[in-house]
Amino acid sequence: MLPDVRRRRLPKLFLLVTALTLTLTACGQDLGRSNFARTTVPAGAGSGPATDGPITDAAVATGALRTVKPCQFLTKDALGALGLGTVEEDPTPSSIAYDRCTNKVKDPGGKEIRLDFEIGNTLLPHADKTTGLVGGLPLRVDKTDDADCTVAAMTALNPDTAVTLTVAYAGDPCRPGQTLMDAVVQKLHNSPEKYSTPPGTLLTADPCAMAESSVVASAAPSAKPAASGLHACDWKASAAAATVTVQFLPGLPPIVGDGYSKVDLGGGITGFQKKGTSGSSKCDVEWQHRPWQGDDVELAQVRYENYNAQPDTDDPCGKAVTVAKNVATLLPKP
Repeated sequence: MLPDVRRRRLPKLFLLVTALTLTLTACGQDLGRSNFARTTVPAGAGSGPATDGPITDAAVATGALRTVKPCQFLTKDALGALGLGTVEEDPTPSSIAYDRCTNKVKDPGGKEIRLDFEIGNTLLPHADKTTGLVGGLPLRVDKTDDADCTVAAMTALNPDTAVTLTVAYAGDPCRPGQTLMDAVVQKLHNSPEKYSTPPGTLLTADPCAMAESSVVASAAPSAKPAASGLHACDWKASAAAATVTVQFLPGLPPIVGDGYSKVDLGGGITGFQKKGTSGSSKCDVEWQHRPWQGDDVELAQVRYENYNAQPDTDDPCGKAVTVAKNVATLLPKP
């Protein structure tokens, strides 16, 4: 019998799949004039001087954003109310992330507007793309070409974090993006729908606080933690150094197969480890923390990676398992 190779085997988040790196293309569409019906960007979008000081808005603090449901902003009702066009389908939540969702709209001329939404994105347009404010938050708009635009409402500065929309539209992609972002920020300030948070859930956990520095240092010396989205944290000393990543995500329960084998993490927890097959030294360890929704569970993952070491001499899985054992002891108890 072949192994059950399921979607959770795809290391998409560890490869930093974000709204910026998944820029959607508008292939085969006429790059002519937009058919977007209502092209007026709301007055709050892009108006007023932007600030480079700290953002102290409690509605968009990291802890508040971790439990916000992303698909509520891309429903038929939400998009239809903005006059963007015809919404034929319900939004599609990510199967490997709590904070991402996509949907499509057809403008009055039949052109498709594709929307990729993410809460807590850390791969963002540079500060020189700041164009003003949206709902009191600094707004960055980056039109990468005629059909692709990223709109970011900044929720934190230095380090930068934002709510982002990547828009693919064979017209003016930034205009619908800014219109929708204005509505998103308004909703964030007006009782947004949130996930339930049962005891022990990883949704509310800070991944940068779920590993002890001394333990991480045994795998990545002198590494410092930095958030990589709302539910992931990277420990790294420099661009050329080893990296340890701790991440929480939904997915199907781990199984043996597709290169994964069981490993004892202590405390009755069974992990599943997979050594990388490329030239770099790499290993992933993951385990089930608690039930999530339907057949999915909450997963905890640890990755060790060192591009300047050989796996045969570096023992990547030994290092990843050491960190994973430490993480498992610090996670909230179900």
